[in-house]
Amino acid sequence: MAKIAQAQSAGVDWIQIREKDLSARELAALLDAALQLPGESKILVNDRLDIALAGKAAGVHLTETSVSARDARKLAGSLSAPPGFLVGVSCHSLDIARAANDSGADYLVFGPVFPTPSKAAYGAPQGLERLAELCRTVGIPVLAIGGIDLQNAASCLAAGASGIAAIRLFQDAADLPATVRALHALPLR
Repeated sequence: MAKIAQAQSAGVDWIQIREKDLSARELAALLDAALQLPGESKILVNDRLDIALAGKAAGVHLTETSVSARDARKLAGSLSAPPGFLVGVSCHSLDIARAANDSGADYLVFGPVFPTPSKAAYGAPQGLERLAELCRTVGIPVLAIGGIDLQNAASCLAAGASGIAAIRLFQDAADLPATVRALHALPLR
């Protein structure tokens, strides 16, 4: 919870609660606590549409093995999701990205763009050329992930990404507010 509070107060735009080992009850409690924090960050829940909807999160972030964005959107609509409820999808290939785009996802997270231990299971880094190709192909915002740092974030934006997603960049930042300010100062395409 301390990391969420720190990210929220530093001005991180979106915070994804990605606690795969928590029970539904524990995850719901964490989401509720996160939503009580002061700040403007959108809070999303990883893969648990039920928790995201019940807890009134800003959205859900789906994996490649989750329900489709179309099914998530349909369920969200039938359960009166809050206005602007986001459905995002992680993708590690152009085919998955196209399918998610066609299925009604609001945004994609694509990677790994650069080498990173947390995404090694998804294969070799995709690189900036593949990121640029994907950004040109889909009609929704793409966030780059995987090995993103302050030195290479601008190259992701120059390749067409609408933003970046990261774990270590934010969790290991010596000065998180300064890191967020530096990222917000990067020019968008």
